[in-house]
Amino acid sequence: MSAMPQQGEKAPEFVLPTDGGGNLSLAQLAGQKLVLYFYPKDDTSGCTREAIDFNRLKPQFAAAGAQIIGVSADNPASHEKFKAKYGLDFPLGSDEGKAVLTAYGVWTQKSMYGRKYMGIERATFLIDADGIIARIWPKVKVPGHAEEVLHAVQAL
Repeated sequence: MSAMPQQGEKAPEFVLPTDGGGNLSLAQLAGQKLVLYFYPKDDTSGCTREAIDFNRLKPQFAAAGAQIIGVSADNPASHEKFKAKYGLDFPLGSDEGKAVLTAYGVWTQKSMYGRKYMGIERATFLIDADGIIARIWPKVKVPGHAEEVLHAVQAL
């Protein structure tokens, strides 16, 4: 468990395998805005709603010069099924080793019904074209979130 990076800091570098057999890195995306969102699990209700919302707004994000990447600890094959099932049109990064989740401070202790366990805190990072964290949304509530992120991207 590590602390979440702060607004104004350089975004932690990452290289992640994605659906479709590729890799995606922060360095590859230099020069453009990036919406990097972390979610607990493919094909669960909240994560599906969040992915569908970002996907629906993808043309507006693109018009504002931003890429969208979702990241979870699910493997690339799970991501491929999730994308196909819901027609998602942006990359999903797989962090099975949890190095990127840890670097962004979203691999954290959670609690449910008095039981403590490690899991992913739903969070979104807006990274500017210079690789600096422009805005952070920790402990995201899904309804209206993609729209709020879009407004921040358009204002950047």
